[in-house]
Amino acid sequence: MQKIREQVHLYILGVLFIATCLIWYAVFREDRAGVLTVAFLNVGQGDGIFIESPTSNQIMIDGGPDGSVLRELGSVMPFYDRSLDMLIVSNPDQDHFGGFIDILKSYAVDSVVEPGTVGASSEYSLLEKDIANKGITHTRARRGQRILIGGGAEIDILFPDRDVSGMATNDGSIVAKLVYGNTSVLLTGDSPQNIEHYLSANDGKNLKSTILKIGHHGSRTSTSAELVGFVAPSYAVISDGKGNTYGHPHKETLDTLAQFDVPVLRTDLLGAIIFTSDGNEFRQK
Repeated sequence: MQKIREQVHLYILGVLFIATCLIWYAVFREDRAGVLTVAFLNVGQGDGIFIESPTSNQIMIDGGPDGSVLRELGSVMPFYDRSLDMLIVSNPDQDHFGGFIDILKSYAVDSVVEPGTVGASSEYSLLEKDIANKGITHTRARRGQRILIGGGAEIDILFPDRDVSGMATNDGSIVAKLVYGNTSVLLTGDSPQNIEHYLSANDGKNLKSTILKIGHHGSRTSTSAELVGFVAPSYAVISDGKGNTYGHPHKETLDTLAQFDVPVLRTDLLGAIIFTSDGNEFRQK
């Protein structure tokens, strides 16, 4: 009987030790110390961008083409965290929203932001139905909206500035600027050059950003010299799949970035690309 009591005592001590470790892990993990994280996840031929604000609010801009995003999220979020504050669909094409179907099965989500373009696939209709059934707050992005994500970080919507329900999905992509202190990221979705020209004419030097997320996975249809000149980024990030059938990134895009001496980081070559910012500078992890 004494031996059984000792074993029970050791078991209880073991459980308490593990629980204490988990608590301290959670405390350490949540102590952001004024740091913003931006992770361009390796979701194959698609976009999937995870943002964690200095106050630990978590946003996903696009979810890649499929459930592979869950594996990627597991590498940037603690295992016990099963919620996301916001999902932003830059455009309703499969390579941007597909993974959100799986995310909604595994994570609690507070709100969803969309551009208002119409997705042609039946899967997108299922996603919208699931969002409605779960009672998730659902809004349309419009120029001038400022999404405060905590700790002084914000996401400013630059486009759409109109009803885009009749526009092609790429033309109506959400374009947004993530700002934290002196650091920023221009997030361009799949916006083509005609929208880039429009934004350059309207925003000009206000497009200046530390990081440029290259439009449409490096397609020649995006990333005009005009846009790159105004953004003047320190880094360009291309989210594309290894050996993709589109030939992304196209040579024309790489040549434009080389013209401006912009270092190029690609998920097909590097995997997930993660930056942190203290508000003064970005550091690549």
